[in-house]
Amino acid sequence: MDRYKLLKELGDGTCGTVYKAVNRENYEIVAVKKMKRKFYFWEECVNLREVKSLRRMSHPNIIKLKEVVREINNELFFIFEYMECNLYHLMKERQIPFSEEDIRNLLTQVLQGLAHMHRNGYFHRDLKPENLLVTNDVIKIADFGLARELSSMPPYTDYVSTRWYRAPEVLLKSSTYTPAIDMWAIGAVMAELFTLCPIFPGESEIDQLYKICSILGAPNWSVFPDAKNYAQLANICHSQILPVNLADIIPNASWEAVDLISQLCSWDPLKRPTAEQALQHPFFNIASWVPRPMHDPLQNKPEYTKTKPNLDLNLWDFDSKPDDCFLGLSLAVNPGVSALEMGPSVSGSTRQDIYFCSNFQDHPEQSVFWSLFSPCRNGTTPPVDPSLSLSFSSMTHPPIGVPHSGSALQLCSQEY
Repeated sequence: MDRYKLLKELGDGTCGTVYKAVNRENYEIVAVKKMKRKFYFWEECVNLREVKSLRRMSHPNIIKLKEVVREINNELFFIFEYMECNLYHLMKERQIPFSEEDIRNLLTQVLQGLAHMHRNGYFHRDLKPENLLVTNDVIKIADFGLARELSSMPPYTDYVSTRWYRAPEVLLKSSTYTPAIDMWAIGAVMAELFTLCPIFPGESEIDQLYKICSILGAPNWSVFPDAKNYAQLANICHSQILPVNLADIIPNASWEAVDLISQLCSWDPLKRPTAEQALQHPFFNIASWVPRPMHDPLQNKPEYTKTKPNLDLNLWDFDSKPDDCFLGLSLAVNPGVSALEMGPSVSGSTRQDIYFCSNFQDHPEQSVFWSLFSPCRNGTTPPVDPSLSLSFSSMTHPPIGVPHSGSALQLCSQEY
């Protein structure tokens, strides 16, 4: 450790104390974690879960373990890359909530790191804002002291993660649990990014279960077949507790964000999306749009620009209650691409384009545009009136990772 000069203490935990330090040789700033207990054999050091897991994982959104140092006095030090702060401090210092775009950027990185971790056979078990480190716009998962291999045999440790981010199956002392506990924690962190307050701030395990029931409602009792303390949950749910509308608790979140949180924070671990499935959720694609091709598919089209398109919009109920339809729709004829600045210009084209605009709750920054005209195989469009059909149909059982509203979008262009 003579190569490192400790500058200041950054934090003190159960297993060790973290310092900001500088490498005397190359002046690189690093983070040094000094373990509190002594290690008398090198085999003990390399078999630590934190060391084993980080040695197997290399990802831009997972903290990098640079070096492990064992001193003559049997003190053990981990040398990590340095990050400026953690997500908890970032939220604590903010006066206003994060924008949805900021949240999308942070969660994309965390889920990518988490997906890499799960693919490599580990789950974290202690995801919380304090263990998500941030420098500028980059966020990384850290503190793998409670990480466990997916192949390890149950029963697992009862106590994992900080209480506010602990999944129900852990609170109910289920002897087996899966990486779905990480996904629950991500859902709780995501909700907190919108409100800057924990969504389930329980003061004890029983209060934690009560806080969850107060928002999600009473669970299906068959979800946790091997839980050991049903009595605690039974005491809370002696009467029917109905779920609340998450949109009322997180009013500044979009419908897509609320839907993703509700999926991640599902009582049933099997209904929570994996990290890879969560990344496919519409929340991460709200601001995307599909541009027109770079080439001009209508360069040799016949003259038919004066004909008016026949638009047919069909919207069926996708919930039992008509008031639950939240999606605002609008159809527009675009007289010129330059007016909307949508996509590259196409030389020589006098065509009028038809666009479908999904403009949820009048937020133009969340609009998605699709061109509804498709060229023929030879690159031209016949001089006939296009008939466009846009339909939403009900979906009884939506797959994991898609909105629970069950809206299935179907676009078709027919020519007569």
